[in-house]
Amino acid sequence: MVLKTKHYKFKMIMKKLLIIALALVTIQATAQDKKREMRKTRMEKANAMTPEEMAQLQTKKMTLQLDLTETQQTQVQSLLLDEAKARKEKMADFKAKKEDGEMKKPTKEERIKMMNERLDHQIAMKKKMKAILNDEQYKKWDAMQEKKQFHKRDMKD
Repeated sequence: MVLKTKHYKFKMIMKKLLIIALALVTIQATAQDKKREMRKTRMEKANAMTPEEMAQLQTKKMTLQLDLTETQQTQVQSLLLDEAKARKEKMADFKAKKEDGEMKKPTKEERIKMMNERLDHQIAMKKKMKAILNDEQYKKWDAMQEKKQFHKRDMKD
């Protein structure tokens, strides 16, 4: 008799654990869908903006964060405008290739080449920003970039 009640209690506990596990899996799936949807809407908003609008918004944000002078604002906006135009162009090329069905998985050499180009671009951007900003502003900007990179990596997971 005692054995039957222990077995019954064990079954009930296992059923409850199973229900809890299913609920957690469902919540996780819903959260992932919501995260994907938020990323999609953010990308659509970014695609709707012109390079000039993107550069202007980024410059204003940097002005608030770094207390840029008028001259620095002009130089930063010019730099960010060039960046935004290049980014828009790359996105348009990527989209065209995707629509034409020309997309293929890059080879190891192509991936390494793309990674080197991206890193070279980041190095050049750092040099340009260092020439525009004073030491204190540059340290803040560099910290912001590191935080941004960490956040991007976190968003991919």
